[in-house]
Amino acid sequence: MNGAELVIKLLKDKGIKQVFGYPGGAIMPVYDALYESGIEHVLSRHEQGAGFAALGNAKISGKPSVCIATSGPGATNLVTALADAQFDSIPMVVITGQVASDLMGTDAFQEIDMLGLSLAVTKHSFLVEHSSQLSSIFDQAFELAQSGRPGPVLIDLPKDIQLAPAVEQEIPPGKVIAPVVDIEKIKQAVTLIHESEHPVFYVGGGVSIAKAEDELNQLLEKYKIPSVSTLKGLGSVDTSNELYLGMLGMHGNPAANHGVQECDLLIAVGARFDDRVTGKLSGFAEGAKVIHFDIDPAEINKLRVADVAILGELKSGLQALMEQMSHENPERLEHWQQHVKKMKQEYRWTYNKSGDSIFAPLLLKQLSAKLGDKSIVTTDVGQHQMWTAQHMDFSRNNRLLTSGGLGTMGFGVPVAVGAQFAEPDTTVVVISGDGSFMMNVQELATIKRYGLPLKILLIDNHKLGMVKQWQQIFFEQRYSETDLSDNPDFAELAKAFGIQAETISKHQQVEEGLNRLLGSEGAYLLHIKIEESDNVWPLVPPGATNEQMMEKIYDAYI
Repeated sequence: MNGAELVIKLLKDKGIKQVFGYPGGAIMPVYDALYESGIEHVLSRHEQGAGFAALGNAKISGKPSVCIATSGPGATNLVTALADAQFDSIPMVVITGQVASDLMGTDAFQEIDMLGLSLAVTKHSFLVEHSSQLSSIFDQAFELAQSGRPGPVLIDLPKDIQLAPAVEQEIPPGKVIAPVVDIEKIKQAVTLIHESEHPVFYVGGGVSIAKAEDELNQLLEKYKIPSVSTLKGLGSVDTSNELYLGMLGMHGNPAANHGVQECDLLIAVGARFDDRVTGKLSGFAEGAKVIHFDIDPAEINKLRVADVAILGELKSGLQALMEQMSHENPERLEHWQQHVKKMKQEYRWTYNKSGDSIFAPLLLKQLSAKLGDKSIVTTDVGQHQMWTAQHMDFSRNNRLLTSGGLGTMGFGVPVAVGAQFAEPDTTVVVISGDGSFMMNVQELATIKRYGLPLKILLIDNHKLGMVKQWQQIFFEQRYSETDLSDNPDFAELAKAFGIQAETISKHQQVEEGLNRLLGSEGAYLLHIKIEESDNVWPLVPPGATNEQMMEKIYDAYI
């Protein structure tokens, strides 16, 4: 074997049956070894598309997914996908070609220091210096990607090492051991819960990563403690729970924001006190004590000092908490529970906007009702993303794939490609905006090539909507570079890629339009025109605390 052939063998040994990528000169030996390997290669039309497809595949499968690109621009085009996976803790192993070892440092054609470039956007990075390292590096890469707090790992692979003779090395099995949950800390947490009068669970994306939803929901149901969720935590809490207040933060439900601000104990589970969640940090749940469950020691006390910090796997931590809370009486919190229910009713979303135009929140609520809880939804980033989080019901884990920490436009379509490959028989719906959609529009060719039955719902206001909204509110309506009125006819564009499409602009067309979208046998794009003036509410302005939400009063809002 040469090094490239060993790489393919190592991937197969790790159970990899499919990779995403784009070939080029410095990675060509690996592509030659891939040719008759039995591993399926999915060709995206841009390396960023390949990176996001791998991310979507990993998120749905729960296992590390593999992406491959060449050196230079091929590798740099993957940086955004690496950063997104790093922010949102997605396990990926990314292989990039590199110029031959003797050319490194000479500014050779398509040479880039990918090891140095990637350090800020990966959990770990490797530069292979000898073919004898391949077995060890690949073993470490897959273990690191999926252990503890997951993340992306990069392997930079010089071309001469791909061509050199290689022998597989016997690697002793090694596992990264997660810290064991400290029972004394659990007992301290139980004491705080017993002493609290207004406790709230603050649920982050770590719950889904740890597959700890069952333990969490058992706790919430048994002890009747209210809960809120971050954007990445949506789907972890059963939405039928009458004490679940929804998403909190900058565009959160007012009930969730008020509930957290009024609590005297905040139980953070797999959450990291992100600025889009907390608003003004010093005023976030200002009067509350904090219990913080997390597997990543770097998150403990990073932004908010915890009264009790419980480091370790969330699944075992929540199980231990349940066992130690056996004497807790749910009826003790009856007054708080009734107050939370009243807030939930008072601040519920309503959908009574007048006129013939399509109102995006109502549209998404209708879509949610038709999808149920088995479908997968991906979004891009912007107003449509927040409307999706607010108005669609995600009662199962990993059914919403959205860019949380990095907030990457162009995310939705390629991530949906990877998700569809992970679950070929599941309905996968992309919700995009006219700004985001154009950023990775070339992946429509990938959808066509592989016959993927993706459903794309494109919400179009002829504006870079979220930026426009901020310019309207905070920059004296000076609309700098947010006009997208010269966009193409999106339905005709989709048809040029061989994808069925139609455009609707009246609310009377929504029901049948959604039925055609979801009932189509193949890929389908439903282009939705909405009013340019529609904005996302509520909004917590910069420097404000979460109870200082701005609410524009329309018919559709309380």
